[in-house]
Amino acid sequence: MKQDSIISPNAAAMKSAEIQLEKQDWHRIGSDLNSFGCAVIDKLLTREECREIAALYPQEDFFRSHIHMARHGFGKGEYRYFRYPLPDLLGGLRTALYPHLAVVANSWNEQMSVERRYPERHAEFLRQCHAAGQTRPTPLLLQYVPGDFNCLHQDLYGDLAFPLQVAILLSEPDRDFTGGEFVITEQRPRMQSRAEVVPLRQGDAVAFAVHNRPVKGTKGNYRVNLRHCVSRVHSGQRHTVGIIFHDAK
Repeated sequence: MKQDSIISPNAAAMKSAEIQLEKQDWHRIGSDLNSFGCAVIDKLLTREECREIAALYPQEDFFRSHIHMARHGFGKGEYRYFRYPLPDLLGGLRTALYPHLAVVANSWNEQMSVERRYPERHAEFLRQCHAAGQTRPTPLLLQYVPGDFNCLHQDLYGDLAFPLQVAILLSEPDRDFTGGEFVITEQRPRMQSRAEVVPLRQGDAVAFAVHNRPVKGTKGNYRVNLRHCVSRVHSGQRHTVGIIFHDAK
């Protein structure tokens, strides 16, 4: 299969995702990302779409690997990395989200005096990843049951990493599960870490910094370090899909 056919999503799925994203307030999302390092994207998926993606979890053919967090010290729970080609819904969202977030990513790099700039189209960025030897898809589907949690971490899979990613909650809090809050922490130089719990409902997404973001100080911009995690699930079952825009080695 040709590379372009692998990394380019179904045209209809792409158009549907673009229409959905046009409804979002990207000025507010960009402002929240710049202020807090994360931003909620409301009702990105319908309840039916959430169920459709979550139902893929036991279907081996969609995935390239299966990770049990406890074996690696990542926490407790499990997740699966999708293989190429991605499911149409997920591939369309990944490609349609990227241009909106690339604007923020390029602004952040400029403020932090990082030379790299990201292309407007996701397919071109993936070609850069693949040229650097990063060819494995990184979108993943996570499953948590009571007692499961995800430790603070950063999703960096190679030298070439996109500065933002998106996680979509596929389950409904207080109906499908309790606990399991998405948490992001920010470490500023010579200061204690700041934690933020991000409230999400089924179908909501959170866009957030993968590694660093700029913060304006009295002597100009400086970098802060961010990590994210999921708190302990108390009851039920929680599914999340993660959209990471760079591929892995």
